[in-house]
Amino acid sequence: MRSIFSLPVSVAEREGFFRREGLDFSVVIPIPGGSDKMIDALNGDVDVTHVATPFLIRAALAGSDAVAVAAEFNNPIYSLVAKPEIKSFADLKGKLIGLADEAGTITMSTRRLLALRGVRKEDFRVKIIEGTPARYTCLKRAECDAVPLGQPQDLLALKEGYRLLGLSNEAVPEFLYTVTAVRRPWAEANKDAVVRYVRALGAAFKFIRYPANRPTVAKTIVETTGSSAEIAEQTLKLFFEPERNVLPKQAEINVKGLAQVIAFMGEAGTIKEPLPLPRGFVDLQYLQMAGVK
Repeated sequence: MRSIFSLPVSVAEREGFFRREGLDFSVVIPIPGGSDKMIDALNGDVDVTHVATPFLIRAALAGSDAVAVAAEFNNPIYSLVAKPEIKSFADLKGKLIGLADEAGTITMSTRRLLALRGVRKEDFRVKIIEGTPARYTCLKRAECDAVPLGQPQDLLALKEGYRLLGLSNEAVPEFLYTVTAVRRPWAEANKDAVVRYVRALGAAFKFIRYPANRPTVAKTIVETTGSSAEIAEQTLKLFFEPERNVLPKQAEINVKGLAQVIAFMGEAGTIKEPLPLPRGFVDLQYLQMAGVK
């Protein structure tokens, strides 16, 4: 919740979009165990969860009835940030890189970026660290030589003198990073509530994108992430100047981007051939009923 990836939900909550839809909404954080446990939490702890797509895919293939009903982030911009003395990708050889879960999109895209720049997986050591704030701490303590960071921590790190080596979307131009997931039976039994939730989330994206709302959105970033107003404004410029398709326009699900996630998971060996079709992991009826095309 202290990273930029909470922004759509934070805006929907702060601007009253959930209340407008008649939802008694509350956030449960943290879910013990990190990203891999977000789907498990749907079994009684929460009704709706925010989850990175590989974890949803892996859970569904293992028998979970969880399904994506809305998109939250499409193409995240993760910065590979290194100690100041590391001046190039070649300098990473023999160094320790703090990565996220090996099955997740952050690590997949970072590894592809490294490979694109000539750094093979056997060229560096790895420490698994969940969460951008924790990886940022590892870098600041000089325990990690480089880490992938989301916003605003990457921009804070650059301001403090750390070095930007590359961006994840240089290697992964189209993706579906995080989604809103629910259990199919629960969604069917609470169809009206799911539609209202999706509609509120869609309203948040429209609010974020409207230029006149930028000061309010920047303030939300400051208050939820602890960053400065300058860093918040830089984050929004990074997303929208030019448009990088980081955020959906109205919570719509990019099925092609989901197919890319599945392809990457196949390449990484985290799922086996034949690769599943993306449609099996989404239920678009709620977006359609909410008026999202």
